[in-house]
Amino acid sequence: MNGGVIRIDGKNLNTLKLRELRKQIGYVSQEPTLFNTTIRKNILLGKPDATEEEVIEAMKKTNAWDFITNGVGLDANAGSGGSIFSGGQKQRLALARAFVKKPKLLIFDEATSALDKKNEVEVQAAIDDMRKELGNVTTIVIAHRLSTVRSADKIIVLEKGRLAEQ
Repeated sequence: MNGGVIRIDGKNLNTLKLRELRKQIGYVSQEPTLFNTTIRKNILLGKPDATEEEVIEAMKKTNAWDFITNGVGLDANAGSGGSIFSGGQKQRLALARAFVKKPKLLIFDEATSALDKKNEVEVQAAIDDMRKELGNVTTIVIAHRLSTVRSADKIIVLEKGRLAEQ
């Protein structure tokens, strides 16, 4: 089968303008990018018109607030590539950037694979909490480890680009 339609909120994906589509998608990659600007501005990249309260809420919901307020603060520079943070901290900040959008579609691309076990557990908990908080959101998790997708409604296994099982 090579046909079909992808819809977001009942709208055909092909009819959406790119800017509108991007507003509806939250994305967290295996190695999140933080820019050499303030932590606040890094979060605001998810939603430039977010209020201070929305930024703080996103950081609290993704377990990033404590290490920011107990350490450097929102207006500290994240450093080149987020160099002042550990891998787990960068992941939580990337989650906050996605969360602040309140997206309809969340995509996690190996979001916990580069983390040690402790950070993996913390980031996975933040992802699970984020999904619950956002409510009616479609979540796509790309992962190699079964532990990452254990709470999924549907697991699809692909091999060489083809459906192997579900």
